[in-house]
Formats: sequence, structure tokens, C-alpha cells
Amino acid sequence: MCRHSATVCLVKSSLLSGCSRLPLAERLIRLPDPRCRRGRRHPFVSVLLVAASAVVAGARSYAAIGQWARNAPQEALARLGARLLTSLNVRIAPSAATVRRVVAAVCPGGLADLTGADPSGAESVAADGKSTRGSRHSDAPAAHLLAAMTSDGRTLTQLRVPDKTNEITCFTALLEPFALAGIVVTADALHAQHDHAVFLVEVKEAHYMFTVKKNQPTLHERLRTLPWERATAKFYDRSLGHGRRETRVVQVLTVDELDFPHAAQAAKITRHRTSLKTGKRTRETVYVITGLTSRQASPEKLARLARSQWVIENRLHFVRDVTFDEDRSKIRTGRGPENMATLRNLAINTLREHGHTNIAAGLREMSLRTLHPAPRHPGRNSVTSNDTKVKGLCNSPGDRARRLHFIGSVRPQHVISLRECSNRSHPRLAEILTHPPMGSIFS
Repeated sequence: MCRHSATVCLVKSSLLSGCSRLPLAERLIRLPDPRCRRGRRHPFVSVLLVAASAVVAGARSYAAIGQWARNAPQEALARLGARLLTSLNVRIAPSAATVRRVVAAVCPGGLADLTGADPSGAESVAADGKSTRGSRHSDAPAAHLLAAMTSDGRTLTQLRVPDKTNEITCFTALLEPFALAGIVVTADALHAQHDHAVFLVEVKEAHYMFTVKKNQPTLHERLRTLPWERATAKFYDRSLGHGRRETRVVQVLTVDELDFPHAAQAAKITRHRTSLKTGKRTRETVYVITGLTSRQASPEKLARLARSQWVIENRLHFVRDVTFDEDRSKIRTGRGPENMATLRNLAINTLREHGHTNIAAGLREMSLRTLHPAPRHPGRNSVTSNDTKVKGLCNSPGDRARRLHFIGSVRPQHVISLRECSNRSHPRLAEILTHPPMGSIFS
């Protein structure tokens, strides 16, 4: 059953096995079309592919996606499986309204799972939540999304946390579809729960590493009173950057009776920071528990795993906030907020897979247009004057008499030439859309 709907959407365990190796189009076929059977004009998968391609090019709203689709060349629309008008041999892009209806209605759990990465081979997976502030309206709170990301910056999936609850209720559902055997799952203090530890170790055969703070007062007090002065396993890490000098001291103790499921080690991480501008010094102490034994994880590895929790903040939440301006997005109806966030996650994954370490620079490269004006044939002014008719034909059904009149007055090759010349995208975007390995994703 789908995690967000009462209708059968996809069976998680069987359909996700080996699914990440398939092209995106073949993965999206597994999703049910939420539209009524009557009146469908655009293929369901094609609409999702057009929306994903537009977000890769920097689109932030439904209107921007519709604008990108109108300006997409015929070659790109053909590869994305757009609707074909056989009488003119022209691909018709879905309108912004069509994109909005599909994105706002498609199953968010299935879309996030099928467009996410495969965690196999990753050292750790970090789970953390983020609110999309712009989705708040009337009495409804902003959508809060719980996501999971690997230590190398690949987003696995995400879930919308139900209103009037918190991330704790969605933790197991978030990670249930994936094979996590041997992987370390890191999370903040909110998820230092007995049930989560049992789920990870006994059900998923994974390891955990949780931060412990004063929201768990008993557990925090027990960790604080451990004999840390006897700890012989230590690790020192020093870094310089972001206007400060930081020294991290990691002390590790083996624990037996901590009253926490499968707890094997506890770590005390002390951070000493010095501001390079003011010289002010601060100290922060954090306690961590893990199911990894001393043979499985040294103090150095525990320090690396503790820092990997920040990957999801720096490489996902920060990018969506700053680069995609997600907090100011006014998409708020239906399942639009979570599905648009999923498309942004897909864009980030795709750009990183193609070597873009700077997501903002990658979006700018994808959104560039040719600097030269589109060529126009001197003898085809009539076709140029019919530009609005072409747009109307490609974005609304119209009546039969108008179509027959228009088809009789303009030859098909004129219409194709008009679209290819006036809506020419940047060559790099066309290459990304058509050249492997992107071709295996968006084709």
C-alpha cells in the first residue's frame, strides 16, 4: 500500500529492488495515473518527465515549468514522450495547468521512492526534516518533509510528516523500502528512540548512530556521568574555515548497561571553536550512542559519521532553500509541496551525477539560451504571423473547424520550422537530455 494513499500504489519491497538501475521513464510507469480516464490528452509519464526536465533547467513554479515546455524543441519533446499530433507531425507540450494537476495529484510516496537513489555502497545514511514555509495557508501548517541522504550526497527519498505530529512517526516508514544491511543510519536527538534502534538493527540489519540531548533526560544524564576521564580511545580533529578555527575531541567508551537497545559504544564529542575575527572562544559537548562495536568503528570513524549528519543540511536543505528558493514557493495545494520538493531532489541528484559540484552553476548552465536570434525565412511571413495560432493549437484542444482551417492554411514543415527556430534551447541542455547517461534517465 502507498504510504500516502488508501489506494494500491506500489509494493515497496518488490518494486524497488533493482529499480534504480532502470531509466526514469520505466520507473515512473509503475505509478498509477491519478487523472480520470476521460479527457486525458497527454501521457502521464511524459508530463512528469517534462516537469523534471524543467526543474533541472531551473524552473521553480508551475508557470515556469509550462514556459519551459512551450519553449522546448521538438527533439527534446520527442525524447520525453510528449503527445504527438500526427496530422502535422508535431509534438505538443503539456500546459502549465496540466502539469499542475498531475504534480498536485500524483502519489508523493511512490514518486519520491522511484526517483531517489540506491543506498547500496554508501557508508551511512542521514535522516533529517525540513519545513517548506511558503506552503502554509489559512489554518493549515507548512508542509514538513523528512528526507534521507547518503554520505556522498545522494537523496534516497522523503516523506511528508502528517499535521499535528512529528518526525518520529515517519522514521520507520521512510526507511522501510530500502535495503540497509551494514549501513549506518545517523539521526539527530529527536530520533534517539528505542523503537527506532530496534527497527534498524533487528528489521533492517543496519547500524545506528544517534545524538543524545536533554530531550531524553535519563539517557543524557547516564551518558554525562560515564567515567570519561578513563577513556583511552580518543581522536583529535582540527579544521580551519568559515571564519573560525575548530578542534574536535572524540572520546569513546564501550557500554554494556545503558538501557538502550543494542547500544555498544558511547562517544563524547567536545568542540572548541575560536572566531578568527573576534577571538571569542566557545565550547560545546555532544553525546552520541551507536550500535557499532569497537572493532567495527574506531574513534576516527565515529567522528566522521557524526559529521556526516550535516551532509543532508549542507547538500540538500541548504541547496533547496538558497538555490531553488523553496521557502518562498507558493505551491501549497494538494500534494504539490512534497512532489515539487521531490523534483528538486531529483534535479540535485542528476546534476551531481553529471559532475556539477555547484548546483546553482549547474542550473544556470542548463537554463542558458542561445545568444543569436532565431533565423527567419524572408518568404515565410505568413507563418510568423500565425505564431499565436501555433501556440493555441499546441496548448488547447480547440474546435474541429478551427483545426481544419489552420491545417489547410499552413503546411506541416512550416510549423515544425517555426517551433525549432523560435524555441531553440541551449545546446548543453539538449545534450544533457539526449546524451547518456542522462539519456538513460530522462528517455
